Amino acid sequence: AEAGWTPRHVEEGRNVPMFNTSIDLRSAGPFSGKMVVSMRPYPPEVVEGVRGLTAAFPAAHGAPVQVGDPGAIGIRDCGRPDYGESVSVRPGEVPMFWACGVTPANALRHARLPLAITHAPGHMFVADATNEELKSWEVPGEWRARPTEE
Repeated sequence: AEAGWTPRHVEEGRNVPMFNTSIDLRSAGPFSGKMVVSMRPYPPEVVEGVRGLTAAFPAAHGAPVQVGDPGAIGIRDCGRPDYGESVSVRPGEVPMFWACGVTPANALRHARLPLAITHAPGHMFVADATNEELKSWEVPGEWRARPTEE
C-alpha cells in the first residue's frame, strides 16, 4: 500500500478472494492436499513492481506463484472464489496469485486429525514483528513449491 498499489480487497472493504488450485502439496506423513492461493488484480504496468515488493517477504506470502493465467493452476473463474469474497477485476488487469494461509487448513482436513487450531480465511495471525523484521527472517529448508521454479 505504501507504493500506492493497494490490494483490491482492501479498496473494496472485502475479504481477499482465495481459490483451491491444482497444485499438489508435498506430502508429509498424514498431511497432503492442494495449494490454496489468494488473488489480487493489478494493472500490467505494476505487475513486476508488485512481484518484487512481495518477493522481499519469503517468510510471509513471498512472490506470486502464478501471474496472468488462472487456468494454469486450475482456477476457472476469478469471480467465484472458494473462500473469501470476489473483487472487481477491471479491464486489462492481470490476476496475480500468492500462496495462502488456508493451504495448511486443507492439509489438516486431509490428515483427519481429531483436533487442530488454525486461523479463519482472510484473518491472519497477528504478531509483534514489523515488516522490516519479517524481511530478514530466513525460511528454513529449500523452498521449491513455486510452480514456475520447478
